[in-house]
Amino acid sequence: MILVAITPGLTADPDLVRHIAETEFRRLGVDGRVVTGLDETADAVVAVGRPVPHPAPVVWYDPADTGPVEVSPGSVHLYGRGLWGLAWAIRHALYRLRHPAERIAYGPGDEQWGELRLPPHHDGGPLPVAVLIHGGYWRSIWAADLMDALAVDLAARGYAAWNLEYRRPDRHGWQATVDDVAAGLDRLTGLGSLDLGRVVVFGHSAGGQLALRAAADDDRIALAVSLAGVLDLGEGERRRVGTGAVPHALGGSSAEIPEVYAAADPMSRLPLGVRQLIVMGGDDDLDLIDFNRRYVAGAGATGDDVTYLERPGDHFAVIDPTSEIWASAMTEVDARIRY
Repeated sequence: MILVAITPGLTADPDLVRHIAETEFRRLGVDGRVVTGLDETADAVVAVGRPVPHPAPVVWYDPADTGPVEVSPGSVHLYGRGLWGLAWAIRHALYRLRHPAERIAYGPGDEQWGELRLPPHHDGGPLPVAVLIHGGYWRSIWAADLMDALAVDLAARGYAAWNLEYRRPDRHGWQATVDDVAAGLDRLTGLGSLDLGRVVVFGHSAGGQLALRAAADDDRIALAVSLAGVLDLGEGERRRVGTGAVPHALGGSSAEIPEVYAAADPMSRLPLGVRQLIVMGGDDDLDLIDFNRRYVAGAGATGDDVTYLERPGDHFAVIDPTSEIWASAMTEVDARIRY
């Protein structure tokens, strides 16, 4: 049972909250109810509104951009995605309940951790590793819960899924983000029976840029998978994708900090020297489709081993484990990694 509790201080129509929640219950095939207040208990609780002290584990979801709020141990705070983000909060609660992960720190900060999920019937042999890097135009309102569904799916497929959280540049600066991705990859050493010769890095949206940049910097990565990635930062700056997300994340324009763009931009890092799978939904933003097609052309021209997969689907279909485009992507990944 998932309980969605409307808490005091929420500025939203309760009937609309109920409709969103009940639609998501049906989509996920779970029992759920919408109530007012937090007096009742359930297997998983999503409280909609600004967090207040509460002893039980709760997924707090505030549609407003409130910024990080400290919550009780075992709880989590998601925020700033508007009302439609309630669906993501419900999914997050469901995955925490049905497929719990081990959270492992790789640094001292609150956002410096990864969640490790192993196959449910692991026999102890070395496992291929799937590292997941979420997107969100490098902004803190988006977090690692975006990749929970893929982490669960990858573990079921026989991978050790390492879902990486990291400090975003809007609050910590660009170098903190770069350092955290590298540190998160380093933390794989010593985590158990992992085959570090078969590491696949999956990055979604802005995480696609981070995944390819990591592959260019780290020769331990066997395959880099970009899922609707932002793969041309120079042109992304000029076209103001994500309402100016690129210069905001990197800390300035390409004219002001050309060396930062040169290191960060997948287009400028070619050839990467690592196998790549570039995945795009054909119904996604036209600029992203353009960036990805031109990136693949450039990668091929430099001699990189790159495969392009474009199928029907929007920006989030590529991280939906029930979608055809994800199934096609995993066919390509397995062919390169499961040997």
